[in-house]
Amino acid sequence: MPVIFSPSQGAAPMTGDRTQWIAPAHMNGAEPIRIALLLPLSAPSPQVRTLAQAMLNAAEMALFGQNNKALLLIPKDTLGSAEGAARAARLAIDQGAEIILGPLFAPSVKATAALARAQGIPVIAFSTDRTVAGQGVYLLSFQPESEVDAITSFAVKRGLVRFAALIPYGAYGNRVNEAFDAAVQKYGGTLVQKEYYAREASAMFEPVKRLAQYAQRKSSIELEKQKLRKLDDDASRAALKRLNESDVWGDVGFEAVLLPEEGNLLRSLAPLLPYYDVDPRYVKFLGTGLWDNPEIAREPSLLGGWFAAPAPQTRQNFVTNYQEAYGKEPPRIAGLAYDAVMLAASLADGAPGKRFSAAAILDPNGYFGVDGLFRFLPDGRTQRGLSIIEITKKGFKVIEPAPSSFDGYNF
Repeated sequence: MPVIFSPSQGAAPMTGDRTQWIAPAHMNGAEPIRIALLLPLSAPSPQVRTLAQAMLNAAEMALFGQNNKALLLIPKDTLGSAEGAARAARLAIDQGAEIILGPLFAPSVKATAALARAQGIPVIAFSTDRTVAGQGVYLLSFQPESEVDAITSFAVKRGLVRFAALIPYGAYGNRVNEAFDAAVQKYGGTLVQKEYYAREASAMFEPVKRLAQYAQRKSSIELEKQKLRKLDDDASRAALKRLNESDVWGDVGFEAVLLPEEGNLLRSLAPLLPYYDVDPRYVKFLGTGLWDNPEIAREPSLLGGWFAAPAPQTRQNFVTNYQEAYGKEPPRIAGLAYDAVMLAASLADGAPGKRFSAAAILDPNGYFGVDGLFRFLPDGRTQRGLSIIEITKKGFKVIEPAPSSFDGYNF
């Protein structure tokens, strides 16, 4: 059976002394394959500690599912800080770790990377911050670029070519904004309009109103009504009656709008569009992986919307097994730790010093994990094969399955 070894956290300097490498007695002198796992198990935030523990649980599940007695998992507590991560990485390296899984947060990844690169040890981290990726650091996380690319490609295949977007201010919004520009151009679409908003409900009204061109369209309908009144014939009176049931005149000029928002903020944002006469029956609402929450299906304005994410059933076996083992449903991020251990285990049969090489990790065929197909790009980011999901009255419905391989799949 694979082994978990958790020695006390120390601050010993890196020595490169093999006598300090962990070799549990019950392995009978066999050389272990040492895999370090860095998590903020004692972080100040209770929520972070809960996530870290769930990730450790998932990593243990993956480990004990292997039939490789040589695997040795070495968990280390980063304490939720860059300094703690540096100490944990230093100790793991001193104890013979060939690969480091984690940490979770970008500052901790940056601190870990500096030490790991100096020793030629790869890092499979869980941060979404792409600025810490590359040069031996690979981010096993959900990247908005993959999601934006997938949903834009699908929309164009369905005949939608004129796009708009409502982009939140901040780092996530900046990445989505850049990715959406690139994807619309890549697939031959036209970006008609973009508006930006602060992530609070009260700040959403004016940007949505501008995107809907509400003032101009409202002015246009008044002019049209005046024209029909002057004509004063049967056809004009019938047309005027129809116009009196509307607030605006003319369409918005786009066929799909990207709403990269989540949770309560998404439920505040989406209804503003039909309120300002952007009709979801004629304009397709598009989302990113932030929509991957069944609760949003309760918002009527999102019915019929599409987003890119792993298919819901893909991770069901993992969720079921985790619930059976730990009595609760795992947070989504726990699957990353599971996949990281599975990835390390899949490469463990290689020769020492080569099994976790860049060439091995960057296998273009990729890997199948809890959330489906993924592979690492040379810049350290992750590319995922994603499903396209539609929001229906009965919940989520996969309308395009994720690819089963990366053949012909560009990014």
